[in-house]
Amino acid sequence: MTEHQLKILMVGDGNVGKSSFVHRYVNGQFSKTYKMTVGVDFFMKVLPWSDTEKVRLQLWDVAGQERFISMTRIYYKGASGCVVMFDVTDSSSFLNCRHWKQDLDLKATLPNGGSVPCILLANKCDLADRVVSAESIDSFSKANGFIAWMETSVKDNKNIEEAMRRLVQEILSVQSVLNSVRPGSNDSINPQLDSESNTRGAAGCC
Repeated sequence: MTEHQLKILMVGDGNVGKSSFVHRYVNGQFSKTYKMTVGVDFFMKVLPWSDTEKVRLQLWDVAGQERFISMTRIYYKGASGCVVMFDVTDSSSFLNCRHWKQDLDLKATLPNGGSVPCILLANKCDLADRVVSAESIDSFSKANGFIAWMETSVKDNKNIEEAMRRLVQEILSVQSVLNSVRPGSNDSINPQLDSESNTRGAAGCC
């Protein structure tokens, strides 16, 4: 059995639903109240991918508050893929996705110099007071190098599994291409990052 070990980042402004998303995805649970993430929190999930493969995901739920932005270089180290999330009822969280994507592209690249696969999630689509249109999201996603975008609702459990499967599928596809041009490479993508040491952030959820 081949095992792929992938590190997935969850980034975006505070209170857009990142921690709720991860809890729903990993534990199948939803709560209206979560404590604010301090630094970064970690979750694990194993996916049976095929008859001969499984995927072990390490999910890094990164705090969205500005005071933690300076730490992202450490958190991004070794990332295989990324989720950038915003709240469809909060236009500023949507506009800030550009900064999150640029920060990721600046601090994490694949061995061939390409961008780490990244999906854009428009969360809280169950709410009636949305202010960000699907047309705006689509053009923004294409202009900023996202592999895809999806509307999600953690409350309604909409597109949670589907979004993560789409991201993992893209990561494994990129990995297959990289391995085909790098004989002897292993099953995991190992982005070439700076030499700063890894660290563990304080636990907590928002």
